Amino acid sequence: MTDNTQATQPNILEMRSITKTFPGVKALSDVSLSVRRGEVHAICGENGAGKSTLMKVLSGVYPYGTYEGEIHFDGQLSQFSGIADSEKSGIAIIHQELALVPYLSVAENLFLGNEIKGRGGLIDWNRTNGEASKLLNRVGLHENPTTPIGQLGVGKQQLVEIAKAISKDVRLLILDEPTAALNDNDSAHLLDLLRQLRSEGMTCIMISHKLNEIEAISDSVTIIRDGRTIETLDMRADAVTEDRIIRGMVGRDLDSRYPERESHPGEEVLRIEDWTVGHPVQDRLVVDHANLSVRAGEVVGIAGLMGAGRTELAMSVFGRSYGRYLGGSLYKRGKPIQSRNVGEAIRNGLAYATEDRKKYGLNLIDDIKRNVSAAALGKLTRGGFVDANEEIKVAEDSKRSMNIKAPTVTALTGKLSGGNQQKVVLSKWIYSDPDVLILDEPTRGIDVGAKYEIYTIINRLVAAGKAVIVISSELPELLGICDRIYTLNAGRITGEVPIAEASQESLMVLMTKDRGASAGSTDPSPTPPSPTAQTPQEHTA
Repeated sequence: MTDNTQATQPNILEMRSITKTFPGVKALSDVSLSVRRGEVHAICGENGAGKSTLMKVLSGVYPYGTYEGEIHFDGQLSQFSGIADSEKSGIAIIHQELALVPYLSVAENLFLGNEIKGRGGLIDWNRTNGEASKLLNRVGLHENPTTPIGQLGVGKQQLVEIAKAISKDVRLLILDEPTAALNDNDSAHLLDLLRQLRSEGMTCIMISHKLNEIEAISDSVTIIRDGRTIETLDMRADAVTEDRIIRGMVGRDLDSRYPERESHPGEEVLRIEDWTVGHPVQDRLVVDHANLSVRAGEVVGIAGLMGAGRTELAMSVFGRSYGRYLGGSLYKRGKPIQSRNVGEAIRNGLAYATEDRKKYGLNLIDDIKRNVSAAALGKLTRGGFVDANEEIKVAEDSKRSMNIKAPTVTALTGKLSGGNQQKVVLSKWIYSDPDVLILDEPTRGIDVGAKYEIYTIINRLVAAGKAVIVISSELPELLGICDRIYTLNAGRITGEVPIAEASQESLMVLMTKDRGASAGSTDPSPTPPSPTAQTPQEHTA
């Protein structure tokens, strides 16, 4: 579809003066959204701006009667009482947390609740698998439809979700942070698929914090700030840049995406020598004789492609939380320490903020104050009981110093935006007063404004003499905040680069460098883990 043709297309969607209120919070205030037929329309805004809430109103998650305003879809006033209603009208939403059953096959997931039945009302498995194969081919996924979903990586699961939506004759596809957990290859594949669907006449709404992807694929961008519509930009006519979108999102120009920091590293705080870890199930190494160090007042980065062993290294150092420990030593300020379990790691001044905050980092059904105190309850214990008043005071201090946006510290953590959840994770570990803080993908799935706040918090920590290790898939982020960067490939450290000598190109060369098989490694090529093994998220993509 050409730009001129697209510009003349009528609107397939009109959301008019949408207002949505939760107890004590107005999430949306008089928001309006117009989407042209056959376009990819992006929605941008900081965490908590109301993007996901607006899409939940549209898709019937928040049914008619729980909000004010009108929805007109394909020329008709729509009053959806639930998701089933919106799907019947041709609207499908794919949430950031994928709604798939890991133990069922791809085909079973595709037609769950919409089974293909034959004689006697029984499922016709031949037709089911045949139709599933057609849908998978349409989204470019060449998998056996009988494969259990749990054996597929996140990128492929995302494609299964899209295939499931297509099976319901969807005309408007909503994707909430579709590439947040994907590597570069899977992200590129997904964007190509959206281009293909657009060429076939499908309309897509995409929520994303990855501004480079929005710039690459979107026809229009609507910016929401503090629950209000700020503006809609025509990406083709207006030649919109990432900086222009950021200005709309945060209400000001960000002179730099990374706050300035003077680096004055002190004594070596942590040294890791010959650290070697085996896969929990398979006969191979996931960390192969790794050596690295970090000093007080220093930010050290770890860069590697998906599956390189970054998360495995971090989790195994932090109380041997992953894999089979096979050897290696830890030294804190020159003296050997043990980290045989999480409790011992914390007592020795180590902290690890996981890449998967919702699964491993937080108790989403508990409040902020209990999440903040969880890693250091001993500091609040009086006579065997937790001092509730002191716990509230600690949480209030964290809420203020970390700028956590929530009504009170008794608010459920699961109700917070991604950026504010990440601040709660950091608050928890900062309260444990570690000497070394390992941050695994600390800004994944959060907006540029919240990222800047996280970087500022990191700077405060190192200014106070803490040693910080940052694992990130975003090379510009590592280049913007680190003093040194280690590169990892197939579980092996392949390089160490001072930030003054580092570039994306030089890091990529080291990240793909093959040093050859090390002693003790039975299979130097990384392979997907067993679906039954408990593995970190890095191995699921």
